[in-house]
Amino acid sequence: VYSCNEANSEGWDDDLRSYLRALKTGKGETKTRYALRYVGSMVGDIHRTLMYGGIFCYPSDSGVHPRGNLQLLYKIAPMAYVMEQAGGRSSDGR
Repeated sequence: VYSCNEANSEGWDDDLRSYLRALKTGKGETKTRYALRYVGSMVGDIHRTLMYGGIFCYPSDSGVHPRGNLQLLYKIAPMAYVMEQAGGRSSDGR
């Protein structure tokens, strides 16, 4: 399962769109087709990712939020910490 707001995907970079296309078609690293599940609540989406596995992403998009939209201090850093403590990984995409 992957979770992201694909309504903003037109503004995402080509590498990210290609990666998600590979997940959806089963041509990614795991050769497994991923399904989209997006609630729109970061806490709910992260909880599902922790419970069942998968990928959560909130990428910047060139049209609406070119520098991203999640605040580092009280959203990103704490959630990344929780994910890493649970055995997951976090990245700024670079």
